[in-house]
Amino acid sequence: MEATERRRVAAKRVRAAEDAVEQLKEGLAGRGVTLPSLRVDPVSCADNEPTPLVDLGRCNIDTALRLCEVLAEKESGHGE
Repeated sequence: MEATERRRVAAKRVRAAEDAVEQLKEGLAGRGVTLPSLRVDPVSCADNEPTPLVDLGRCNIDTALRLCEVLAEKESGHGE
């Protein structure tokens, strides 16, 4: 694969990770959950052929419990 094509593939991977982060932020916000550290992990994008990771980050106990509530609602069918 040429360098230009590798850069294009790498950029596509990073964009996909950024899109996933935005979708997660919007979806969680719609359920009253904010993960303040949610982002694309910059270290995972630093290589010539990045394998981007989504860093869900850290949150306080209240946010963790709210996320548990949302998951429980979804599991019971009430959050749809």
